[in-house]
Amino acid sequence: MILEMKVPSPGESIKEVEIATWLVKDGDYVEKDQAIAEVDSDKATLELPAEASGIITLKAEEGDAVAVGAVVCLIDTSAAKPAGDAPAPAKEEAKPVAEAPKAEVKAAPVAEKTYATQAPSPAAKKILDEKNIQPTDVVGTGKGGRITKDDAVNATPSMGTPTGGTRGSERTKLSMLRRKVAERLVAAKNETAMLTTFNEVNMTPINMIRNEYKDAFKAKHGGLGLGYMSFFTKAVTRALALFPDVNSMIDGDFKTSYDFCDISIAVSGPKGLMVPVVRNAELLSFRGVEAEIKRLAIKSRDGQITVDDMTGGTFTITNGGVFGSMLSTPIINPPQSGILGMHNIIERPIAVNGKVEIHPMMYVALSYDHRIIDGRESVGFLVAVKEALENPLELLMGGNAQKALEL
Repeated sequence: MILEMKVPSPGESIKEVEIATWLVKDGDYVEKDQAIAEVDSDKATLELPAEASGIITLKAEEGDAVAVGAVVCLIDTSAAKPAGDAPAPAKEEAKPVAEAPKAEVKAAPVAEKTYATQAPSPAAKKILDEKNIQPTDVVGTGKGGRITKDDAVNATPSMGTPTGGTRGSERTKLSMLRRKVAERLVAAKNETAMLTTFNEVNMTPINMIRNEYKDAFKAKHGGLGLGYMSFFTKAVTRALALFPDVNSMIDGDFKTSYDFCDISIAVSGPKGLMVPVVRNAELLSFRGVEAEIKRLAIKSRDGQITVDDMTGGTFTITNGGVFGSMLSTPIINPPQSGILGMHNIIERPIAVNGKVEIHPMMYVALSYDHRIIDGRESVGFLVAVKEALENPLELLMGGNAQKALEL
């Protein structure tokens, strides 16, 4: 029986996918549920499992765009599983064959190619030595190619010519996911009135809490780390409640506002940047946020992230600081209206109560769509994030860190 394997629908808005990689070869025997291909949609990379066991016949090439529901391969379910290959017979060791002595062939002398065929005049040589120019780099105009004084005076140092090394290039097709990301980024720049406002955060209070409780948090919650993302996520959900316009989207002549916070967290995966969503982040504890971010990050790293994991989201947080970025203007993740950019933490001198002190500081940036968010809301939102991060015990933990961390 010949089974036709068709492209399943990764999501209701996806009409076609691209064959990124075939994990099997034409004519291979495959087992049921074995991953046979990786397919790219405009939102994620998914594995395609075999629907039955049998001999496979491929009907699409790597890089082909195929419609959802199209046949990509055939599986002959009546074919028997081939027996293991018999060991190849040992090859007889080849005996060395004596070679007849070869007659020595002398290469014909090759004349060395230089610009000048005769030595420069003494006056010209003195000038070239002062300019640190080799005579071979100068074209002589004298008799027989001799370098004259005028040739030396007019000579200029060579800027050099690349020699050795490689100067190759490679042209590869972008994946469907990367092409879609590029398209969305350009659209975000062209179709939104994007502005960015900046502030800075003193990370000392958060560092003090993490240093005091991170070991107990890890021990209590099965190795789960207490990172910065839980503090930032909680600070963002609090600020979104205070400034709901930032948690809104524009839809033609209408504005859609949300009473929940689905926070998109930008993470780096093997296929590029992924933005999975932490659902109802406003209801999660510190442990809940950290556990969900870890789960989504592992799925992204292992290439198991799904379209559903990345669908939706009302606001995005991106952390360029893990790569060393000090300051940036993050691009809005449409159709959202705002994105918060985190950056690296650097000890800097700041004024505290009239005195100069050294503190770990982070620049934060909020990019927002000015069509729907005014300056008051954008600046107020970022100030609210700053206030919560600089006073996490009172504003994020209700005055009790141990209770908030479920210790």
